[in-house]
Amino acid sequence: MLGVSGGIASYKTCSIARGLTEAGVEVDVVMTASAAQFVGPLTFEALTGRPVLQSLWEPGVSLDHVRWARDPDLVLVAPATANLIARAAQGLADDFLTTMLLARTADVLIAPAMNDDMFAQSTTHENLTRLRRRGWHVIGPAVGALAEGPSENPGRMEEPDHIISETKRLLASRSGKWTGRKMLVTAGATREQMDPVRVVTNRSSGLMGYELARAGYERGADVTLVTGPSSLPVPWGVGVKRVETTEEMLNAVAQKLPDTDLMIMAAAPADFRPTSPVESKRPRAGGLITIEFEPTPDILVSTRDVRKPSATVVGFALETTDGLDRAKKKLEDKDLDFIVLNFADEPDAGFESETNRVTLVSRSDVTELPNMLKSDVAEKILDAVESHRG
Repeated sequence: MLGVSGGIASYKTCSIARGLTEAGVEVDVVMTASAAQFVGPLTFEALTGRPVLQSLWEPGVSLDHVRWARDPDLVLVAPATANLIARAAQGLADDFLTTMLLARTADVLIAPAMNDDMFAQSTTHENLTRLRRRGWHVIGPAVGALAEGPSENPGRMEEPDHIISETKRLLASRSGKWTGRKMLVTAGATREQMDPVRVVTNRSSGLMGYELARAGYERGADVTLVTGPSSLPVPWGVGVKRVETTEEMLNAVAQKLPDTDLMIMAAAPADFRPTSPVESKRPRAGGLITIEFEPTPDILVSTRDVRKPSATVVGFALETTDGLDRAKKKLEDKDLDFIVLNFADEPDAGFESETNRVTLVSRSDVTELPNMLKSDVAEKILDAVESHRG
């Protein structure tokens, strides 16, 4: 159930309704009378494909608030205005939404949205505290521009993508399959210094690892992302540790591994580093240079002895030739449960692409996946992990 109360942020709720519907969630929208002054009910009906609930007094719906209160797996209210929060905290039931909230048995997630001065009032915080004590979940508000102009204080409704992620996480928590699991994901390239200006690196954007971290959080895991330099936004709810070199990534992984239930090495750390980086910039006028390289540590091999015995470990293999044979050898040599194999020369896949075509290799099976968005690849990988763990 998606409750919409009367604030200007309700136009963003359209994105939430659409995003959840596209993710396969059955969404029923309940609107207050004031919400309908901002966004028409027909908009939500078009986005969800389902009728919008508004009034207690429409013919034939006299007990719908009770029926709908029992049906949903989760009730999300976005935006939750100061007025709606106050009425819910007092247990008032004077329209369809508040009546349903009072009668519901499912969990509730609310996304406060209001003027920053209204949010700062002690009354608002007391009302939110009361709702939290009842077990309600609260996301936001965020800091950012309000309808009346810029603000440096909280009041703005949390971003729709963040609300969607938190909604998926709460829905997934009902099964409990991922709840409490510690998940570690590495992502992106590392950089090895040649001189204070120049580095050795590769073209990895980190997108595959970031999508895996997002997908893990939305399933209910507690996720830590160890990432090389990247301009990508960190997925909502995910803890992050930023590193520069392969050695730093190794140390960050080793620190987390003793408590990690699932490790996914999606990063593309540099395999070689200059043996003797220089302390000043090499001038181009100096002409031809020769640099000696040495191998960097293999993170999966180096951390093998500090893994939990019950941990599931997934590695990635980017190959150009003999991919399957190389992947199977890495599976054995590095004591992995899965290898995600892809090819560097695959069109519209691999580095710097939003799509990927991979092959999942386990001890007992080889599964080729078609080219798809990396967000969908992430879900397929986690589906395989879930089946493996049972």
